[in-house]
This record gives sequence, C-alpha cells and structure tokens, in this order.
Amino acid sequence: MKSKSSIGIVPIFQRNLFNLPKSEAGSALKTFRKISQLTWEQSCQDQGLKWEKINSKKGQKGENLYSFIITQKSRAIAAREGDYLRILSFQSDYALAYQ
Repeated sequence: MKSKSSIGIVPIFQRNLFNLPKSEAGSALKTFRKISQLTWEQSCQDQGLKWEKINSKKGQKGENLYSFIITQKSRAIAAREGDYLRILSFQSDYALAYQ
C-alpha cells in the first residue's frame, strides 16, 4: 500500500519516463547507458546525442541547461552538477523542450 506522502511526489523526469511507450522506454534506457559510459566532453561531442546548450533559460540555481536526443521522438533537458548529469525532464515534442 502506498503511503499518502508519496502520492504526487514524482519528479517530472520520472513521470515522463514512466509514461513512455515500451519501445521508447527501451531506447531511453539505451541512451542513459551510453551517456553513463562517456566522459562529459565525449557526451557533448557525440553526434547521435546532438547536445545543445539552451541559451534562452537557466536552471533554478542559475546553471546552464542542455538539451540532447534521448529517443527518436524525445529530447531531454539536463544540467551539469560537477561530474554528474541531472536530467530534469524530457519532451516528445522537440519544440516543447525549449519552452
């Protein structure tokens, strides 16, 4: 049984991931696995990820935000935290990723 405090406390990224169709979820997991095996510099230069800095907005702490391809239909929004990549959300509509 779920506790009352856990209802509705799901980060946007998780909610997006859980709602992906099975085929896209598999693609997303492959992308995460790929990124986990790359250095920061390698991931930014990877042609398949099409890594882009989002100049139109910043993160909550003023950090740079980045967009990259997560599946054929989706782009992720992420921020760098030291050596870690914090994925904030992803959108199936590429245009929404920049809003």
